[in-house]
Amino acid sequence: MGWIIFIVVMLGSLIGLYGMFKKAGIAPWKALIPLYNTWCMVQKMELKKVWFFLQLIPIAGQFITIWICIKFVEHFGRFGFLHHAATVFIPFIYFPYLGFSKNERYAGIAVVKNYKKSGAREWIDAAVFAIVAATLIRTFVFEAYTIPTPSEEKTLLVNDFLFVSKMAYGPRIPNTPLAMPFVHHTIPGLNVKSYVEWIHIPYTRWFASPVKRNDAVVFNFPVNDTLINTPEYGSQITYYEAIRQAANQGGRDKIWELYGDNITTRPVDKRENFIKRCVAVAGDTLQIMNGVVHINGKAQESFPKAERFYKVINPKATSVEPEDLKQLGITIHEGENIGDVRIYPNGETLVNITNDEWYKMTPANKALFSYYTYGPTPDLFPYYDDSTGKNWSSDNYGPIWVPKKGASIQLTPDNLIRYRRCIEVYEGNKFENRGGKYFINGAEAASYTFKMDYFWLMGDNRHNSLDSRYWGFVPEDHVVGRASLIWFSYENGPRWNRLFRWIK
Repeated sequence: MGWIIFIVVMLGSLIGLYGMFKKAGIAPWKALIPLYNTWCMVQKMELKKVWFFLQLIPIAGQFITIWICIKFVEHFGRFGFLHHAATVFIPFIYFPYLGFSKNERYAGIAVVKNYKKSGAREWIDAAVFAIVAATLIRTFVFEAYTIPTPSEEKTLLVNDFLFVSKMAYGPRIPNTPLAMPFVHHTIPGLNVKSYVEWIHIPYTRWFASPVKRNDAVVFNFPVNDTLINTPEYGSQITYYEAIRQAANQGGRDKIWELYGDNITTRPVDKRENFIKRCVAVAGDTLQIMNGVVHINGKAQESFPKAERFYKVINPKATSVEPEDLKQLGITIHEGENIGDVRIYPNGETLVNITNDEWYKMTPANKALFSYYTYGPTPDLFPYYDDSTGKNWSSDNYGPIWVPKKGASIQLTPDNLIRYRRCIEVYEGNKFENRGGKYFINGAEAASYTFKMDYFWLMGDNRHNSLDSRYWGFVPEDHVVGRASLIWFSYENGPRWNRLFRWIK
């Protein structure tokens, strides 16, 4: 579908330029050659040649192209706001009109020189163009994000500022196109929604490309469809987690009694943005054993800067010196007992420690390191209870299969525990259990075929990350883009060594 739209837009625009070039006295075949056509426009309009070359600047160049097209339209005597808007949004319709309508003619440079805009009009045009350009960039090209939590440390640090590529997986058309520019889901200061939902576009992605294993992916938080919109809950404690915590007090009814006025829903594109590492793609089987991720039975290497908790046993001293640990890039986990401390060094630091750098720095504090592994917990997706016999933990988890578009599963009780939310919520089906028989959209069913690909995302800081282990799969329609570049970073001042670093 994306390719069809692209072809229609390109053909319509080029055919329109063909007619416009002919009216302007330029050989019309030149309109059909990308870039060369804008060179011809710049020459015909006697603009400075630098404007042509500015088009070659990544990202910003496309807006120079739009500006050149607007100037070319003005040489047809069309200076109105609606004409400029049509140039930006529907050139595949507007250019053929200018090129082939008997009512339109090329007026030339003299008309442009004689036309004078008021000061207010100049400012309005500039503001509108800036908003349109920024909106197009944020929607289709890239967007800036800030890392708010340490879940990706030390690959990504708190207060890293990122460029996230929307083109990496194909730009996703907003579900809610009518929204306040430059804000996500809430208007600052007013605490009201920044969007309206009476126009809703189904999931559409142009020029889709698959998410790859190990990509750093920005996505909309899947279980943020319903949330308790207060600071202490929000995305920190999800609506569904709050219901589970209140199970002995009435569950859902109790939560609505306490927080009903603050419970809200959000469409996919307005859910909170998270960033995690894609460790498993659609069709993979994931298992974690003693903290090591296995995909399709093969152990995966940790990223060099990935963090996790270790246990340091210090038999020759009463305490571990915090300053010595700090010099090694190690943070002590708060609340631990002296002499038996959980720490989380990054992978590079652990290598240094095993090469005796630790001993050289603090010979009195020889330390033995061992992996710290968590025990079973009921807080993990898919929230098995004790009766199922599942003993999963964040360090020993699975196996679990990641749904793939076109693949089918049998509707068994165990599969429904894992995949019912995908069937019912993410893919929009009505699911019913009538006396042990399953019905999907009113029809009895023994199996289900998935409509979307799904992904499994985890933080590089494995012991300090709210990720798929706690809330499950990420559907493809929730994927925003791939984190590509750190353009700024600070902690008590700029982190100069992190500026303009590509994200691996």
